[in-house]
Amino acid sequence: MNVSDSYLQHVAHLRDVYEQAMEGEFEGVLLHSGGTEYYFADDREISFQAYGHFGHWLPVNRPEQFLLVRPGRKPVYYQVVPADYWYEQDFPIEDHWREAFDLRQLATVGEIPEPGKRTAYLGPDTETARRFGIASGNCNPQGLVHQLDFARAVKTPYEIEQTRAANRLAMLGHQAARMSFLAGGAEFDIHLAFLEACRQIEEELPYTPIIALDEKSAILHYQHKRRHLPRPARLLLIDAGCRVNGYCSDITRTWTGHSAHALFRDLAAGMDSLQQELAQEIRPGLEYVDLHLGALQKLSALLLELEICRGDLDRLWEMRIPHLFMPHGVGHLLGVQVHDVGGRQRDSEGGQTPPPDHSPALRTTRAMTENMILTVEPGCYFIPLLLEPARESAAAESINWDAVEALYDHGGVRFEDNVRVTADGIENMTRGEVHSAQPTTSNAL
Repeated sequence: MNVSDSYLQHVAHLRDVYEQAMEGEFEGVLLHSGGTEYYFADDREISFQAYGHFGHWLPVNRPEQFLLVRPGRKPVYYQVVPADYWYEQDFPIEDHWREAFDLRQLATVGEIPEPGKRTAYLGPDTETARRFGIASGNCNPQGLVHQLDFARAVKTPYEIEQTRAANRLAMLGHQAARMSFLAGGAEFDIHLAFLEACRQIEEELPYTPIIALDEKSAILHYQHKRRHLPRPARLLLIDAGCRVNGYCSDITRTWTGHSAHALFRDLAAGMDSLQQELAQEIRPGLEYVDLHLGALQKLSALLLELEICRGDLDRLWEMRIPHLFMPHGVGHLLGVQVHDVGGRQRDSEGGQTPPPDHSPALRTTRAMTENMILTVEPGCYFIPLLLEPARESAAAESINWDAVEALYDHGGVRFEDNVRVTADGIENMTRGEVHSAQPTTSNAL
């Protein structure tokens, strides 16, 4: 199926979803991409990112764009193109957009007609909604938002293909980053290598890449890019993705250099295998919390195998020791947002399933369904902030402190793939593989 046909089918699907969500309550939904915002006490614009539910319909990352969805009618796309000589305002119009939407090009937002009092507004600017005559109670109504958030987890063929493309593009960047690292590049050099290989500027990426060498890889969202290093780096952890037609990839790889500690090299190899085994256990009906528990169980076994920890699995779990080495969740939903919406919803009415007390950072607690796209990203880190207090606790005897101290300056390791749930297993979009679900081991711990 070509992109035009799959996109038209995608829009048809969204029309059905919205009509069902509006039924009996709203006569239409006005989606707003968002407006331009500025830094405080400055006239410099903050980098724009379109509202996710708008981006679900149109791959247009521009401010002040509007889409009016009404039952039984072709959606109206109000494409606002200001007369402006400060910034480039023209942008191409795909032929299939003209087929999918009633396209109306306007010079100002003020030219958009009032959509009707029973129209819901979805977007970040309730003042704009008020000027359209939309009541405050119809701005981002929770019942409607819950239904749309929940539905976004299941992807159409169009969305799946865009995510595949975003993975293929990002992997070009990851390979370039690896070569830069092995050639002695600093974090800044590696960052530039990724951008050049992907042919995207940073504003076009779904998030700022994490380019962490050595001890900085223990900072989960490390944000800086060092220009110089006093010595060749031992390892690179790179967490970076691309965006294609609004859809994100989110990929992490850890590479070791010649000077890396042998124990850390074994840990990295073990975590790579662990991640792939974990992904192959995914199937429809699997609870995300069970996937997370499986990751902690496998990590515990690896820590014992490498003698980073001592004792047995039950003791490590009782002391919550694997949580010290992996303080984040095993993954999240992926789509037009990197951390896509609805991850903790258990139903379309907005009911929530909170993460377990031992893993409060877990972003997704839903059961997996066919054509969900999610990340699988177990990690293992040597974070003094978390580990050092354990010296004074009952957990101390279960940790090999000589090994931990030897690896503090190595930071950590993470592998992350983007996975689509199939009818009986997965499609690993990052590695280009399809697997049937493997029998799961007990996650009782």
